[in-house]
Amino acid sequence: MSSQKEEARLDALCRLSLLDTSPSESFDRITRMASQIFGLPMAAISLTDIDRQWFKSRVGIDHWSIPRHKAPCAHVAESGSAVLLPDLLASAQYDDSVLADQGIRFYAGAPLTTREGHSLGALCVLGTEPRETTAEEMKALTDLASMVMDQIELQHAFGRVDPLSGLPNRNQFLDDLADLGRDHPGQQRLAVLVDLARSDQLTSGMRVMGSDYLDAIIRRSASTIAAAIAPDRQAYHVGATQFAFLAPLDAEESSYVEHVSKLLQHFDAASKERFMMTSTIGIAPFVTGQASPASVLRRAHSAAQDARLSPALVCIYSADMDETHRRRFRLLNDFGAALDTGTHLSLAYQPRVDLRTGACLGVEALLRWDHPTLGPISPAEFIPIVEQTALAGPTTAWVMNTGLKQLRAWRAAGLDIQLAINVSAHNLQQPDFAAQVQLQLLKHRVPAAALELEVTESAMMENVDDALAQVTLLSEAGIQIAIDDFGTGYSSLAYLQRLPAHVLKIDRSFIQDVMTGTRERTLVASMLTLAHDLGYRVVAEGIETEEAREIVTQMGCEEGQGFLFARPMPAQAFLDWYAAQADIRSRAA
Repeated sequence: MSSQKEEARLDALCRLSLLDTSPSESFDRITRMASQIFGLPMAAISLTDIDRQWFKSRVGIDHWSIPRHKAPCAHVAESGSAVLLPDLLASAQYDDSVLADQGIRFYAGAPLTTREGHSLGALCVLGTEPRETTAEEMKALTDLASMVMDQIELQHAFGRVDPLSGLPNRNQFLDDLADLGRDHPGQQRLAVLVDLARSDQLTSGMRVMGSDYLDAIIRRSASTIAAAIAPDRQAYHVGATQFAFLAPLDAEESSYVEHVSKLLQHFDAASKERFMMTSTIGIAPFVTGQASPASVLRRAHSAAQDARLSPALVCIYSADMDETHRRRFRLLNDFGAALDTGTHLSLAYQPRVDLRTGACLGVEALLRWDHPTLGPISPAEFIPIVEQTALAGPTTAWVMNTGLKQLRAWRAAGLDIQLAINVSAHNLQQPDFAAQVQLQLLKHRVPAAALELEVTESAMMENVDDALAQVTLLSEAGIQIAIDDFGTGYSSLAYLQRLPAHVLKIDRSFIQDVMTGTRERTLVASMLTLAHDLGYRVVAEGIETEEAREIVTQMGCEEGQGFLFARPMPAQAFLDWYAAQADIRSRAA
C-alpha cells in the first residue's frame, strides 16, 4: 500500500474515534456469532493502527493488542481482501509471527471496509489447530464484517460522533460508561466535565460574530482537550459547549483537583477567547457498575456549575449542594402544577396600621404554599425561585385575581381598606402588564386607588426604562405604587426622583436595629426626612416591639407593619382581627 493511501486509511480510522474505546455489547454480539459459526474459541474485531492491531471486541483473547508487524489482520487492512490461513506454520510469511508463537495455527479474516474504500482492519477467527473452511463459512464471515461496518457507520452517523468536534458524543459516553461498569465493576473512578463558558458569554459572542464564532471555539477546544489528556483516554463532546473524559484509574480526588486546575490554565492559555469566556471543571467520583451513566454525567455537570462560585473554577461534586439544586428543581416543577390547578395555594393577609391611631388602613397579600407531601414551604424559599422563571407572570396574576376577589368581598361588607400586592422584575418587563392589572380591576369592580403595587428597587433597576414605563402607566391609572424593602437595593436619588411612587416602605432590617444605638436611629430618621421631602408616605416594616413603634412614630412615620400588630393570617382570621381591633378602639374612645 502506498504511503498516501495508508495515510488516508489511518485518517479515516482516527476520525471514527474507535481506537482505545471501551468494549461494546453491540460489537461483542457479532464477535460471538463469528466464533460460533466457525466453532472456534477465538474471534476479534481487529483495527489496524500505525504499529499495532487493537481489538475493539474479542472472544477468547486475553490481550487488547498485538504488534502490527506480521499480523494477518494488517494484511487484510492493507489489501482490503479476505485472508485465509489454514495453517500458519505452513506459511513462510507467518510461521514466525506473534500469533504463531502464541500457538495459533488457523486464521481467517474479512476486511472492515468503509464506504469510501478504506479498510480499517478485520473481523477474524482463530484456532489452535489447522483447519479447512467452506465457501459458506467465508461468506458468513464477510457478511458479519459488513455488519460490523454498518454498526460503526451507524454509530458515527446517528448519534455517536459529533460532526463539529469529531469527538464521540453524549450517547457514546453513556454507553461507554455502561460497558465499563459491566466489564470492570467496583472501580473507583472520576468523571470530569469541562464547561467552556457561561451562556451569557456565548450569547454575546454569537451576537457580535455569528455562529461561526461558536463553531471555531468548539473545534479548538475539542483539539486542545483531546491533546491535553493521555493518548489512551477518550474525550467526549457531551453538550453544546461541554466536554467530558475519565480521569486515570489511580487518580485521587485531592491531587486530581490540582491536576485539572493546571489543565484549565493550559486550556485557557491555548484559547483565543480566554478573556471572553469563563471555563469551569466539574469532577464527579463514582463506582463503576453502581452509579448509572446518566447520574454520573449529571453530577459532573452539577459540579461544573457549582465551580462558577469557586475561585479555582474547579469543583468536586457535593451531595449536599446537589440535594439543594434537586429540591429547587422539584419545588419549581411542583409549584407550576399547583398554579395550574389552583390547589395548595392560598393568600395570607398582614395588616398595615396607622401608627398614631392604630386603625387598619390596608393589608399586604402574601402567597402561601402547602405542598401535598413536603408540607408548608417558606415563601423565602420558593418565591425567589419562581421569580427567576416564566412562572413569575402567572403567579402574580393568580395572586392579583385571588386578592382582588377577596378585597371586593371585604369592601362589600363595609371594610374600606387597601390591598397591597408584590410585583416582580419579570412583571415589569411585560409590555402589557399595566393593561392586565387594569383589566383585573374592572373584572372585580375594585377602584384603582384601592390597589397598591409594591416594587423593589432591584426590580426597578433590572431594566429601568421598561419598568419605569409600566409603573408610570399604573400610576396614571390611579393605582398606588409603593417602594418595597427600601434601603436594601440601589437607593439612587435619581431613581427616587423619577419613580412615580406614593409610598416608601423602610426595610425591616433598619427598623429592628433602630433601638440599638444613635447611628441606627439617625439612619432611619434620615430615610424618613428624605422620603417626606420627596412626597412619600412612609411605612415601617418589621415592627415587633412597642419601643420600636414609639421611636418611628416620634420620627414622623405614618404607618407600620409587623408582628406587634399581627402576623399574616387567612382571610376569615383577618376579618375577625379587624372586628376585634375596631371594638378595642371604640371602647377606648
